[in-house]
Amino acid sequence: MTEPLSPPKKKDPQRRSPVATLPPRTRSRAGLGLAVAAAENAFRLQTCADCGAVQYPPRDACCRCLSTDLPWRETDRTGTVIAETRIHASPDPYFRARLPWRAGSVRLAAGPTAICHLHGDVGRGDAVRLRLMLDKAGRGVMVALPQTPTPAMEDDPMMRELTAHPRHRRVLVTDARAPEAPALVQALLDAGAAHVWVGEAEAWRRWPGRAGFEGRENVTLVPLDVTDSDSLATLAGEIGGKTDILVNTARHVRPGGVMAADTVQARDAMEVNALGLMRLGQAFGPGMAGRTADGVNRAACFATVLSAHALSPDPGYGAFAASQAAARSVAQTLRAEFARGGLRMTCIYTGPTEDDWHDGLPPPKVAPKALARGIVKGLIDGLEEVFVGDVAQDLAERWRRDPGILERELGDMP
Repeated sequence: MTEPLSPPKKKDPQRRSPVATLPPRTRSRAGLGLAVAAAENAFRLQTCADCGAVQYPPRDACCRCLSTDLPWRETDRTGTVIAETRIHASPDPYFRARLPWRAGSVRLAAGPTAICHLHGDVGRGDAVRLRLMLDKAGRGVMVALPQTPTPAMEDDPMMRELTAHPRHRRVLVTDARAPEAPALVQALLDAGAAHVWVGEAEAWRRWPGRAGFEGRENVTLVPLDVTDSDSLATLAGEIGGKTDILVNTARHVRPGGVMAADTVQARDAMEVNALGLMRLGQAFGPGMAGRTADGVNRAACFATVLSAHALSPDPGYGAFAASQAAARSVAQTLRAEFARGGLRMTCIYTGPTEDDWHDGLPPPKVAPKALARGIVKGLIDGLEEVFVGDVAQDLAERWRRDPGILERELGDMP
């Protein structure tokens, strides 16, 4: 059984931080499909459209009939470990620093046999549950996990490498006034976070929810305004070297299409939603990306909450959707830049939330507690793309099938 993870000792500031190393990044174009599935916790493998053979590893042609029609489809996640080994020596710098490392051969119920990373609680002959997960280089790898959860299984060293579990980590939540902020702070503490900083813009302006954060153990309100670069630089100078996970909850939401929109409000939306994310990346990104090999509580994830309409706009919230699309583009660029150091960039997409600015919309809406649970689960699972709520999941599925049709469907809504 996995040993529960102990709180890390206080770091000696005079000792150098380990230099981040990455597992091998080279993949074929077909192989990158595993990362796309892993990013959103799907288990999709190539399945031949002509003969039905399931392919692993990914190929450009079917191993049975040589067809090149190999769509990615959801596949049975179960399998059996038929061989295992413990690697004690490796020429690769990443694995050399993390030895011993367990790997093995797993016969998938779907047919192929795959070489997988093995969780510490499984061994030869065990029935396992398979997952595609993202490694530190942002590439998809196959992991064999126990079929039923085991005590402290998330504390296995391999799982700690592949996820951004909040346990023993220090988290910055950027906007205390966000509807989901109280529930999110509680969910992070329940997941084992060591400390949560909560950003507060314009601290002089009193607001009813402030009392819920004041005086709480392991929770600190800090001055943070995503529209003020000086504010971010000052805070990053104080806690940037300690922040292991950053969750950006700052959002500026206003209803209205583009033609009738107040351009001042549209500019404010861009300042908070898109440029605010960019400023956060500039202020906290370098410090976090430089600490991705820093022991148990290494920097692990930079996350931001986005509207699902960043994929395709809702004309009723046109200016807001435009700012969300811009923010998504910023997040994708940050993901590429963070990948060089092994820092994960996670986007949490949500449908309409239960707040004053979505009051006129019909249900279903995402409750603050549901959004908080979705954010924390995404961190625990090590995902890059998280879709919270029925609306976000439905929009994502329709967008994947045909973005053009979705645009017209949304344009026809009353």
